[in-house]
Amino acid sequence: MRLLGVVGSLRADSHNRRLLRAAADELPPDVELVVFDKLKAVEPFDETDERSSGGGLPGADTFLEAIREADAVLFVTPEYNGSTPGVLKNAVDWASRPTPATSALAGKPVAAIGASTGMFGATWAQAELRKSLGLAGARVLDAELAVPEVEQAFSADGRLTRRATRRRLREILTALTGEVSHERNVS
Repeated sequence: MRLLGVVGSLRADSHNRRLLRAAADELPPDVELVVFDKLKAVEPFDETDERSSGGGLPGADTFLEAIREADAVLFVTPEYNGSTPGVLKNAVDWASRPTPATSALAGKPVAAIGASTGMFGATWAQAELRKSLGLAGARVLDAELAVPEVEQAFSADGRLTRRATRRRLREILTALTGEVSHERNVS
């Protein structure tokens, strides 16, 4: 099973990128995590650049192809000004086209988690992202993992120090990959 990991922060050593690396440690053994590391190359969405079938520019097309090749997607988002980072929202806009029923996200199992230095752990950003993903046609897991005061959440080797956070992360990943397994059994 292929899980695409998409981090809404562009910094190489962001807290949310560390959270995605921690997620890799909690995955079931039959799941391959593929990290999408070209978010910065996804062009600003402009309907005039779009093909009738969706996509139309190289960065956007790369993102859409990564989603299509994945069985599920784990979005990891920081919170900027109480919402989702623009670069991540822009990518979701591309992935929502041409319609929610025909988009790269159509029916795709997805989850949104996040971390922040504040007390709320990117809760608002996750809620905004889940709303956008649902409107884009994705099957959004109704689960949240908010990691507050994230600078205290990781050990020097990058592992999550809070057992409850690791447990919750594992539960979300199990539920997300379970959606794919359930879908395969129904088909």
